[in-house]
Amino acid sequence: MAAHRPGPLKQQNKAHKGGRHRGRGSAQRDGKGRLALKTLSKKVRKELSRVDQRHRASQLRKQKKEAVLAEKRQLGSKDGPPHQVLVVPLHNRISLPEAIQLLQDRDTGRVHLNELGNTHSFMLLCPRLKHRWFFTSARPGDLHTVLDMAKVADTILFLLDPLEGWDSTGDYCLSCLFAQGLPTYTLAVQGISGLPLKKQIDARKKLSKAVEKRFPDNKLLLLDTQQEAEMLLRQLANQKQQHLAFRDRRAYLFAHAVDFVPSEGNNLVGNLKISGYVRGQTLNVNRLLHIVGHGDFQMKQIDAPVDPFPLNPRVIKSQKDPDMAMEICATDTVDDMEEDLKVLMKADPDKQESLQTEVIPDPMEGEQTWPTEEELSEAKDFLKESSKVVKKVPKGTSSYQAEWILDSGSQSDGEGDEYDDMEHEDFMEEESQDESSEEEEEEYETMTIGESVHDDLYDKKVDEEAEAKMLEKYKQERLEEMFPDEVDTPRDVAARIRFQKYRGLKSFRTSPWDPKENLPQEYARIFQFQNFTNSRKSIFKEIKEKEVEGAEVGWYVTIHVSEVPVSVVEHFRQGAPLIAFSLLPHEQKMSVLNMVVRRDPGNTEPVKAKEELIFHCGFRRFRASPLFSQHTAADKHKFQRFLTADMALVVTVYAPITFPPASVLLFKQKSNGMHSLIATGHLMSVDPDRMVIKRVVLSGHPFKIFTKMAVVRYMFFNREDVLWFKPVELRTKWGRRGHIKEPLGTHGHMKCSFDGKLKSQDTVLMNLYKRVFPKWTYDPYVPEPVPWVKSEISSTVPQGGME
Repeated sequence: MAAHRPGPLKQQNKAHKGGRHRGRGSAQRDGKGRLALKTLSKKVRKELSRVDQRHRASQLRKQKKEAVLAEKRQLGSKDGPPHQVLVVPLHNRISLPEAIQLLQDRDTGRVHLNELGNTHSFMLLCPRLKHRWFFTSARPGDLHTVLDMAKVADTILFLLDPLEGWDSTGDYCLSCLFAQGLPTYTLAVQGISGLPLKKQIDARKKLSKAVEKRFPDNKLLLLDTQQEAEMLLRQLANQKQQHLAFRDRRAYLFAHAVDFVPSEGNNLVGNLKISGYVRGQTLNVNRLLHIVGHGDFQMKQIDAPVDPFPLNPRVIKSQKDPDMAMEICATDTVDDMEEDLKVLMKADPDKQESLQTEVIPDPMEGEQTWPTEEELSEAKDFLKESSKVVKKVPKGTSSYQAEWILDSGSQSDGEGDEYDDMEHEDFMEEESQDESSEEEEEEYETMTIGESVHDDLYDKKVDEEAEAKMLEKYKQERLEEMFPDEVDTPRDVAARIRFQKYRGLKSFRTSPWDPKENLPQEYARIFQFQNFTNSRKSIFKEIKEKEVEGAEVGWYVTIHVSEVPVSVVEHFRQGAPLIAFSLLPHEQKMSVLNMVVRRDPGNTEPVKAKEELIFHCGFRRFRASPLFSQHTAADKHKFQRFLTADMALVVTVYAPITFPPASVLLFKQKSNGMHSLIATGHLMSVDPDRMVIKRVVLSGHPFKIFTKMAVVRYMFFNREDVLWFKPVELRTKWGRRGHIKEPLGTHGHMKCSFDGKLKSQDTVLMNLYKRVFPKWTYDPYVPEPVPWVKSEISSTVPQGGME
């Protein structure tokens, strides 16, 4: 008799653990012949002893220290780029010309003046300190100038007032700079020596206490005398540099000289020659060049002229008189520059990156075409071969009879239900208008003429249409806070037509939704990464490890840029700075950018989704109409109709690809031309598959309640709509769940069942969902904002300075 053997489904109980008292024999029995892993020695495992670990740690510290010192020595040296310092006065009482005059010390070194419109700049060469500085200045009221020059400045020198520190304009400027990302900065106080001796110490203590809130662990320097200016220069030269990630991975330069050569056929477009010092990374001529505020362009050639600001000028001795020596600077003679001018690189058409920003969609892609005769004959031969089937038939059956014998396994079911989704179209919900009553003003018997004239002048400045629009926005924002996503069902249009793009979901978090379903036409024009994170890592790794041919960091070069509009040169000649960044691969192509932002506390005006906003994203500046959505970890993200102030939101917009990290600033242009900061944040990802789902809530009221059953009205107004939305689940504000049983009558009443007894004061709700997409309104050209006025800022920005 055979013994019983347990099958594969036999229960296996957990074995008893022997613990520390377990012997070698039991361990071998449990192993059942399995061999243990080969034990490696410390030498094979490359484990270091404690002494070697300490030695390795000390070597790493030494290497990092040497790298920091080498970077500090290269900046401003004869082989590196000049130390670029941006001077920003934070108070209107600060005299910028006096501060610049103190920094232009002829005893310290040679000064080369260069005045470009409203931006005063000069080069200071100091052979004694073996350092050279390039000073530029900008007023806090010129928003674009301050933000653009802060992107390329090595150090920002903030000038403070001894009594108040900074005013409201300076405080607003600091908010924008901190959000964009500050490089190394230094604080200097101007005018403290003009105070009485007894008040100087108190003013410094009070100012230091106020500065600690914004600038912790920073030292205040004085800038009133020539000796203090020299100490400030030494501080700038020896200060540790802070890095900005978005510029350290790209080559960039600040234009010192610009020349424009118009084309033969068109004077509005031509070749632009930009001269400046290469910073950040090696500049390759085959990469694309982005001129901040003007767009992307291709480079034709890179020249290497003589450095116009050498730290140690060349000395030429005369052949007739050997004792007589002359110092020749590169800017002295043009002939000398032309002789020493050499071409570094010329663009290779095979390796040069294209300016294509969008995919050209093929309207016939995926369409059915009529087959040719060859394709028809091939299809017939294929059908003949595939139609040969082997069957079991009775003996003596002919081929004709065999065709009528059915195979028992050949059953096909080709029927299926198909849900026809409509194309995407954005329906804006109808907002209810509240009735407003005007208060009657009291009439007085006497009224002064001056006040009436003042009131008339004030009324002329007020835009009544803009005031009415703003009031309507405030009403919509308040209704959205009180009744989120609730929409009135229209009576003139059937609900099944009005909400035909929407669908019901059993669970917003877990219900499936295909991200490639019902995409708009704009998605055929954008680029998408198969894996954005891996692509970003590979590009950054290539920048770090691979050597690139081109102009090295610190070289003075001239870049030839082709097909540049003449407006770029006119903008530069009016005094605006010209800044150029070299683009990484794919950064000129359009895609969908997702940015995490938080509302600026200084701005309280309502901002609705799909309004046109101004973006400062990394080194780019553009206009677009974004979407707002919740910042969650799910695969679907709820659409927000307004930019809320209590939580972080994700902004989705069509824009060129930018690799994070990159700071993000959102501005809104007012009717008077000023730009108001509304939100700050950072770039999260480039992902067109991120789904933003808009929710619409239809509400109804219980009419008759029978325990768990209820008759609901006012959600729909005809019988067909009730039958159309019958599969969608219902919920109530008090947490009940239910579904529609059947319609009652023809006026939209319906019988509903719930999981518990319904209260008479409860409200029945139905959630409908639809995916939404941003508008394609990308515009790389942003108009210059109107300079800030103190009275205009004080209404939206909290007062700065010392409190």
